[in-house]
Amino acid sequence: MKRMTTFAAIGLLVLASCSKSTDLYQPPVEPEIPTPVTPAEPEITQEDINANVQKVFGVTFDPNHDWNSTVSGEVKIIANSTIKKVQVLVYVSKIDEDGETVTSMNIMNEAELNGATTITLNYEAPKDNLGIFVAFIDGNKKIFKKVEGNTANIADAPKTRGEDWDLTKELNLTLPSGEYKIAGSVESYASQRGWNKGEQLYYMDNYGDQAMEAKGYSDEFTATFRAMVFTYFVNKANNLPLVKASDYYNDKAYPFTTGHQPIIISPVYKSDKATTYGNEVWNSDLYYYYFKEEDLAKASDQVAFLKSLPKYKALAFKDYFGETEDDVIRKSSSYALLYYGDGTPEVGTKGDYIFPKGYKIGFMVRAKTDFKENGKPRKQGELYGDGRLNNDINSYSECNFKSSKLGTDGPRLAYLALNGRKYMCWESGTDRDFNDVIIEIECGLEVPEIPIEPEYETYTYCFEDTKVGDYDLNDVVIKAKRKNTTTVEYSIVACGAYDELYVKNINAGKIKDDAEVHSLFGVSDTKTFINTENRGTSYPAVTVTKTVGAEFKLADPSTAPYIYDDTKGQEVKMSKIGEDPHGIMIPGDFKYPLEKVCIKNAYTEFNNWGQNSVTSTDWYTKPVSGKVYKLGEE
Repeated sequence: MKRMTTFAAIGLLVLASCSKSTDLYQPPVEPEIPTPVTPAEPEITQEDINANVQKVFGVTFDPNHDWNSTVSGEVKIIANSTIKKVQVLVYVSKIDEDGETVTSMNIMNEAELNGATTITLNYEAPKDNLGIFVAFIDGNKKIFKKVEGNTANIADAPKTRGEDWDLTKELNLTLPSGEYKIAGSVESYASQRGWNKGEQLYYMDNYGDQAMEAKGYSDEFTATFRAMVFTYFVNKANNLPLVKASDYYNDKAYPFTTGHQPIIISPVYKSDKATTYGNEVWNSDLYYYYFKEEDLAKASDQVAFLKSLPKYKALAFKDYFGETEDDVIRKSSSYALLYYGDGTPEVGTKGDYIFPKGYKIGFMVRAKTDFKENGKPRKQGELYGDGRLNNDINSYSECNFKSSKLGTDGPRLAYLALNGRKYMCWESGTDRDFNDVIIEIECGLEVPEIPIEPEYETYTYCFEDTKVGDYDLNDVVIKAKRKNTTTVEYSIVACGAYDELYVKNINAGKIKDDAEVHSLFGVSDTKTFINTENRGTSYPAVTVTKTVGAEFKLADPSTAPYIYDDTKGQEVKMSKIGEDPHGIMIPGDFKYPLEKVCIKNAYTEFNNWGQNSVTSTDWYTKPVSGKVYKLGEE
């Protein structure tokens, strides 16, 4: 009994001692488990970057490379009091995905003169450009002058032509002497095919005596002609929208006779692949017809009225162009149209060089090559400037004209003005580029001023957002256009990155320094790839304009856009000398690589340029088909 009491007493003492600091009914405390510490990512060194560049590109880049594809300059422009605006343009060449060489003339800077006659404009042009030009603009009249010695003076440009020229002094032409008569007629293809039964096409005698020796183009004007005309009507492109945008086609494609000058025309260019396709232009003839506007207005069926008019042969192109001549700008002979009176002419009807004032003149090209394809003539038929007369021939598959897709009312003729000269630009084939044969209208017709309207030069900023990347250079793509001395337009067109990104140094409109790039497109998931330049995309480009100073330069590292990667806490700026190409500015509307396609594979000459900055300087003009994004493709 005593032992039990002693044990109990000891137990009570122990309990009493513990109760001073511990709740007897509190559940036992779980031991703390240390939170695992994520090891810090090792810092990426320059050696790591260099090793990745070597791995990705397979070459070592020039340590003195500045990654700059542009050259800066300035032009002193001397105008006169009639000039309201001036532009500085660059002429460039590139190869498209189909391997075709195309050229363009693009605006790099422009300014309103506001009464001044002298101004200096700066520019940034591709290093491999084909020439710098200045446009002097008065309303819709433009005079283009190639820059020589950093100066362009309108006093040195061709004089704008007026309505009251002295034919012998201004054109240095003497009209042929003698009488020129209707010698006969041939049945048209349209009549043979039942489209316009009984139609006869009239020709005169002594065609060989009609050619007048013309004053040729200067080398400078020839260069300007090629640069400007084929920038506007691009070879192998669908230029029909441009023709229709001028609003001078079909029923409006009829210039008026002046009534006091002969109508003088001069062929200056043809492109038909010469003997490859049976000399399509060389085997064609130019015809014309004329009428009084009041007679057309009285007709119950205007198209039927126009079809019923006599068509007169103006010239056979083979009398002017050489059989194998192709893609040559040349002016050597001029021809005068003849007025044979109204109504159906008879054989022996004499022509007059002066048309009554106010007549409308229409034109037609008669294609008549014997060349056959799959057993069928490739090109035979009458092709009119007025598309309303082309409904049958444009749909005629027997001679391949249907493939032009000009369809109902598709015109074959466009007018264009260049340095005060007026041109007829013909689509005599099927590709709709409207430059198969080009004819200058020297005088005698009041032709509308349809000026060439160049596009603004685009500059493309491409960024790689990781220090050790795949160099598809599409993690952020920004395109810029300088609209004038104080305005630049920026567009974010692509984002191929997972990280949270911000565009800095634009800070205008929606593109604020604190605006995350994906969110600008309404996307919350930063792992969404965005490309605005493919067909069916739901992402329009994010475009803003920014006011800049007159001395602003797009390639200046201090003002060029750059990227802040908030996920990695790093800036990605334009690449400097000795750095890898993680940020570069490329002149032109650059077709950037597809996702995960290294730029060296999208542009096979990139590595050459990277190893030696003075070689392959036009690498960016030669994309590999299927390796780049291009407008209109998925």
